[in-house]
Amino acid sequence: MEHLLDNPIFNALTTGNQQLSNGNTQIKYFSKEVAPFVGLKNNAVQEFIELYKLLPHDGPFVFVSINETDIPSPWQVLATIPGYQMIYKGDNLDFDARIVTQLTDEHIPQMLELTSLTNPGPFAQRTIDFGHYAGIFEGDKLAAMAGQRINPIPYAEISAVCTHPDCTGKGYARQLLAYHINRIKAEGNIPFLHVRADNDRAIGVYKDLGFEIRSQVNFNVIKK
Repeated sequence: MEHLLDNPIFNALTTGNQQLSNGNTQIKYFSKEVAPFVGLKNNAVQEFIELYKLLPHDGPFVFVSINETDIPSPWQVLATIPGYQMIYKGDNLDFDARIVTQLTDEHIPQMLELTSLTNPGPFAQRTIDFGHYAGIFEGDKLAAMAGQRINPIPYAEISAVCTHPDCTGKGYARQLLAYHINRIKAEGNIPFLHVRADNDRAIGVYKDLGFEIRSQVNFNVIKK
């Protein structure tokens, strides 16, 4: 039986992220302003062709697959980025709730600026609509942030973990990870995340906190 996280985008868009879903019963995608991810029920050739016809803009899009996938023409594959899918197996963690601020629409310009500077993964004008974004400020400056992205129930992905280069070494990312881990567990869900395979530093941090690698994963960047 296929694990929910073997097809995380499609399963998220039919469960926890259903309110952000576009498409039909076989093909799902987020609006461009939210996220570039697309998901297919069976990852079949005909579904890729229907996806091509259905999407309202040229991309780029990101198709996440556990296995290597032959993406048919007329799709153009811009890159295939290897990574890991990691699931949290630890207990609740200590963190300082006093320094964690809930992020709202008023913070979007700073969130876009920080993610543009640090490149933690795709982040757009309405990515905040996933909900649960939190940050740590130094004065008026957003020093670090992290949020929840896809939600293939009962799994909830921690994403956009990033720290301003001027604010590294202060443990902000760990504080925000602990906040989200505890929050997700309290909601009865299971924290997980995706990380690039070449990001050894982040992988080490995640393992130290209690994440374990579940599977390799490929981020296929495609466009019309």
